[in-house]
Amino acid sequence: MPSDANFEEIELLVRAKYALIVVDTVEVERAEVGLALSASRLNLLYFSWSRSRGLRRGALATDPVMAETADPAKALATVMGEGAGLFHFRGLGAHLDDPAVVSHVLDVVQQFSTRRGALVLTGHNIRLPDALRPHATVVHLPGASFDDYRQLLERLIREYSTKMPVKVELTREDRLRFVNNLTGLTLTEAEKIITRLIVEDGALRGQDIERVNAAKRQIVEQDGLLEFYPHTEGLDQVAGLTGLKAWLARRRAVVADPRRAEEFGLAFPKGVLLLGVPGCGKSLCAKSVSHEWGLPLLKLDPSNLYDKYVGESEHNFKRAMLTAERLAPIVLWIDELEKAFASASADADGGVSHRIFGTFLSWLQDRRGDVFVVATSNDVAKLPPEFIRKGRFDEIFFVDLPGEAARAEILRIHLRKRKQDPAAHDLPRLVAATKGFSGAELEESIVSAMYAAFSAGVSLDTDALLREIEATRPLSKTMPERLDALRRWASQRTVAAD
Repeated sequence: MPSDANFEEIELLVRAKYALIVVDTVEVERAEVGLALSASRLNLLYFSWSRSRGLRRGALATDPVMAETADPAKALATVMGEGAGLFHFRGLGAHLDDPAVVSHVLDVVQQFSTRRGALVLTGHNIRLPDALRPHATVVHLPGASFDDYRQLLERLIREYSTKMPVKVELTREDRLRFVNNLTGLTLTEAEKIITRLIVEDGALRGQDIERVNAAKRQIVEQDGLLEFYPHTEGLDQVAGLTGLKAWLARRRAVVADPRRAEEFGLAFPKGVLLLGVPGCGKSLCAKSVSHEWGLPLLKLDPSNLYDKYVGESEHNFKRAMLTAERLAPIVLWIDELEKAFASASADADGGVSHRIFGTFLSWLQDRRGDVFVVATSNDVAKLPPEFIRKGRFDEIFFVDLPGEAARAEILRIHLRKRKQDPAAHDLPRLVAATKGFSGAELEESIVSAMYAAFSAGVSLDTDALLREIEATRPLSKTMPERLDALRRWASQRTVAAD
């Protein structure tokens, strides 16, 4: 049930004679419960309308429906004949391109200048026609709180425990993660998921958290602006980068128990910007963070945002960020940031990149959800300087070429991945031969050597690997000036990831 605080503003607006209130929310059912309670506190009759059932007095399914009010224009005309009341129209936004409906709304609004009550429209991202904007006040209904989800979980466990044996095999940390991962779903969606998990096998377990994330994946795929990435390897599959790993480890407790962190005075971390040499594990880190923290990983591909119609690109970006905030807590990965905003200072695309860039900076500063941003960049010279300012990200890390110990671990990791025994190879020789290699170049050398060995019908050995290594020209040798310039820039402006 919504807390009274969520609807205090709406009640204040009704008392202050605001006749047209737009409640922006994806949880229309939750809004209906809250509006019905507000009507009761305001000593007003409550009316509810939807296109499928028409206008009825009250919020219950058993309440009587007024005849011939399924049509929105007729329903609004009926409102004109009623007295004081709170009239909730759900889904009316889809009909506001009809001039007759808009005219009836204006008539209803005029009526409330002399009687108590208001017309309330609910829905997500309702686009008001010009004629209604001067009369409307928009209220953004916050999503369900942590306590709302926790109480829902406890209620469903109690209810089903009276009907069947229910095993709750959740540790304290599992329970916190379970409830945290419900965030972003409507209470109705969350109830369906929890009920299904309980009914399927009579138990709630730690692995059920992935089922919650699967439901979020469906939401992301329907929107089409963000990509949902499944959990892959953890940070144990990332060689080196000890400084970055330690920084992330210190923040894991905040992510696992944000309520306790908030009471302690700590906010959810904002994110990191990873600058450095291509192929050295920046993107792998983004994927690994979500695995370590047990959060969904979403990727923003800026190419999905751009649209040929004026204003649609900016609208797409705002939709993508709203989706990210709705599904929080999440990790949001933006790869090769410079490609998305390199033209932000120019008007080559009509200023679209510049406008999206400005919106993105504002969102980074003022985001409302627990969204941890991991952004990567290979070419800092192409990044607008505003990105580097403190406050956008918690920290800026520089990822350099791997040292000897990191190269040895990278070789072990990729050999094991391909069913090869690292102990069967002379790792010290391989490490010495790969000075200046990136992680991606090391992996490609192993893959190429395996193709050659498989084609020749022999097993992979150290000599085969050395032949491929000698045939490889790493980036550190083909573009040394660029890497030196990048290191000089990073030495005074970033923190070393290793």
